[in-house]
Amino acid sequence: MTNILMVCLGNICRSPLAEGILKSKLSSDFHIDSAGTANYHAGSSPDKRSIAVARKYGLDISHLKGRQFKTSDFDLFDLIYVMDESNFRNVISLARNDEDRAKVKFILNEVYPNQNYDVPDPYYGGEDGFENVYKMLDEACDIIAKKTLT
Repeated sequence: MTNILMVCLGNICRSPLAEGILKSKLSSDFHIDSAGTANYHAGSSPDKRSIAVARKYGLDISHLKGRQFKTSDFDLFDLIYVMDESNFRNVISLARNDEDRAKVKFILNEVYPNQNYDVPDPYYGGEDGFENVYKMLDEACDIIAKKTLT
């Protein structure tokens, strides 16, 4: 079984969307989860706007609960996708060795290799921000699913 973790800041906007999107593209032979680098929303459901945009595309992420990334996640996950530079720095700071560091990737590098583009945080924006983030993550998750299945 391949284990994939999606990471953003609070684990209520981008990473639960990425988790839901990737789960919809892969079988139950894969374990997909999400976490945040901060503990602001531990135990909370995803942002209502993330839930709404996911629902628009036939996905239900309302049952997910926020949690904070921890060092032991390096032991549990084969791939760790981060949403932005800040998430990358925070996750890498907890890495114990090169093996841990090698697991951490910018999710948009799947679409734009080696560019380290950020998935913008839509939290303080309007509905359009969540729609745009969904589309970015959907494109990246298509590529991840194809790569993972081959």
